[in-house]
Amino acid sequence: MAKSGLLDSALARAARDNYPAWLAQTASVGGCSRPVRLHGQVHDVNPATGEVLGTLHTDDLPDGVIYTACGDRRASVCPACAETYRADTYQVIRAGLAGGKGVPKSVAVHPCVFATFTAPSFGPVHARITGPDGQVQRCRARRKHPICPHGRSLSCPHRHRETDTCLGKPLCPDCYDYHGAVVWNAHAPELWRRTTIALRRRLDKLARDHSTRVRLSYAKVAEFQRRGLVHFHAIIRLDGLDPADPYRVIAPHPVFTAQLLTAAIRAVAAVTWFATVPHPAKPKGWDICWGPQLDIRTVRMSGAGEITDTAVASYLAKYATKSTEAVGPVAVRITLGNLHAYAGPLTHHGRLIHAAWTLGRHSHEDFQALRRWAHMLGFRGHFATKSRRYSITLRALRAARVTWRRRQYGATEHREETTLIVGRLTYVGTGWRTSGDELLALSAAARAREHRRFAREEMSAAS
Repeated sequence: MAKSGLLDSALARAARDNYPAWLAQTASVGGCSRPVRLHGQVHDVNPATGEVLGTLHTDDLPDGVIYTACGDRRASVCPACAETYRADTYQVIRAGLAGGKGVPKSVAVHPCVFATFTAPSFGPVHARITGPDGQVQRCRARRKHPICPHGRSLSCPHRHRETDTCLGKPLCPDCYDYHGAVVWNAHAPELWRRTTIALRRRLDKLARDHSTRVRLSYAKVAEFQRRGLVHFHAIIRLDGLDPADPYRVIAPHPVFTAQLLTAAIRAVAAVTWFATVPHPAKPKGWDICWGPQLDIRTVRMSGAGEITDTAVASYLAKYATKSTEAVGPVAVRITLGNLHAYAGPLTHHGRLIHAAWTLGRHSHEDFQALRRWAHMLGFRGHFATKSRRYSITLRALRAARVTWRRRQYGATEHREETTLIVGRLTYVGTGWRTSGDELLALSAAARAREHRRFAREEMSAAS
């Protein structure tokens, strides 16, 4: 829409008598760029008696619909909802590191490490390598300048910058194992599951030797590398276990230190592997294991040279909102209709998608899923997960936010009994009705965020 048309649409909305009510309604989606529009009725019901305490019909609202945030965690799709997801993930991870929100503060002294699990190599790629002194080294300096069977050089004497577009791309695309890469992505969640099982068994054996019991707690975030493979960042914490009260979070036996936990993780990661089911392209299946680069650092509340709990939580939360942006964003599922647009043979990203689609012809469900998740380069796991007793859940945080918003806008009053909300709603569409509506709603949300930021700064200065 032209600029004049956008302004005319915004002015037409602002001139309506119900504009203040519409603006208050849109505040509930928090600046979502593609809200979901629903039509129908919402009933407040007393769960004890079944009595309907009140009814809201969307016909009585300014646009005849209820707006609800899309809730997409991808920053490339909806920045506002992704920021909410990032903030919630930060709170979940932070609470498991330092306590709060139902987690005792004593967890701050429990043995805890920050581990990064990477994928194996499927062929040489351009990389930005820094030495111990922080200086950028040559990418792949080779004296003999080896040549691959396809006639391409397998050496690279350049010192790459962060913005170099060749980073993550193979030196020879024809030599690169694209099939192995997407299969590894698809089975990475299962590899993580087997690793945690093996780690728990190893720690349980050590605990029995000292007549005690321990519990493994973790929070994990998946991140796509530029080469199109996922790797996992995980906070891994050790807790004690009280047989009389399994839900109680206590410190483990003094013999269980961060150094012992680090050694156990390295030992388990080195031997954990499994083979996929056979495939015509690989009759014996693919071996799924971790790459040799395993980085483990002790998490401390403070101290020079050690990463802090806040830095770790912020780092993990940031990557919880990423998708395949490091390789090339694809916000839609791959189908026969759009396959030609995304699975081109001239790009690294396109070759990965094409490999996932090709392998997905197999009848086994493990490989059929590759087509369903081709837009994610085969990866079909959650980007942020945690063990049950690591900390508070995202659901609890979201429920608390919903309650706060209802009280903030006067939708409900604080009372002892619980009111059940029953909705009979149907889907109408996604997105704002006009570009003018979008401009006004997002502008109001931006002003509200700035107001909250200034309020937090003033409170911090006052304290």
